[in-house]
Amino acid sequence: MYSVSLQKIVDRLGLVCLTPEIDYSDRLITKPEINRPALQLAGFFSDFDKDRIQLIGNVEYAYMYQSEMTSEQRHACFSRLMGYDVPCIIFCRNLEVSPGMKKLALEKGVPLFNSSKETTALVAELVRVLQVELAPRISIHGVLVDVFGEGVLITGESGIGKSEAALELIKRGHRLVSDDVVEIKRVSDETLYGSAPEVTKHLIELRGIGIIDIKTLYGVQSVKETQSINLVIRLEDWDREKEYDRLGLEESYTEILGNKVVCHNIPIRPGRNLAIICEAAAINYRQKKMGYNATEELYRRVTQNLMKGNQ
Repeated sequence: MYSVSLQKIVDRLGLVCLTPEIDYSDRLITKPEINRPALQLAGFFSDFDKDRIQLIGNVEYAYMYQSEMTSEQRHACFSRLMGYDVPCIIFCRNLEVSPGMKKLALEKGVPLFNSSKETTALVAELVRVLQVELAPRISIHGVLVDVFGEGVLITGESGIGKSEAALELIKRGHRLVSDDVVEIKRVSDETLYGSAPEVTKHLIELRGIGIIDIKTLYGVQSVKETQSINLVIRLEDWDREKEYDRLGLEESYTEILGNKVVCHNIPIRPGRNLAIICEAAAINYRQKKMGYNATEELYRRVTQNLMKGNQ
């Protein structure tokens, strides 16, 4: 199970702590979902997930302070809610929190926060951050480069030329995300994000030269922190006995964390410019996303010529 510190969430969302007396530095969030405790304020706690962050919006606030709920009922309800040791409670729209509520939070050890964001906006931002931070993840040996906005993951055996291809791409104006080790997170059923470990961020290893700092040599425009992975290029030694795809009639895929990603097996042979091949693959992938397929166009032209020849 993955976790993220509550402190990191507070910093990312700019939340204001209403209970600074409570030390929440060691609190961890383990669930990417959030909860608006409307039913819990009405006293219904069946199937209540105490590990979720609790959000109080206009509806919950109006029920507490503008309905017929008495202060004693409100105290009893929140006392029961905080008794579950929820990670924290966030009040949206800078809603005013009463001194009695703060006192109760201090007694129960539950930190309270305030946010100026509207409830819907805060929910969307909070879920997005939690899904990224708590996403399933693996580390893969390879190089990740942003090529024309498409995340290209270059894989292959050690020493086959992945880093050299990435360096040539950087010289051609593209951006390095990670070399040697790529940390991949599955943030949804369709989206994978890759990043570099802190130790090797912005660094490339070139055999015979050593370690070079891409950010220092080529500037901040040559690196990127994270990038979605759209395409995998697998480099392999040229095998004369093997049949390689020359038309691309059927798309090949590889599976990463359960997600299917388009994959091209590129045979390595002296004289082949890997950077240009990677560029062409990225542009062709984007072109297919926009509805144009060169293979289908070739098939259409051949079919038209055959039909003309039979007339």
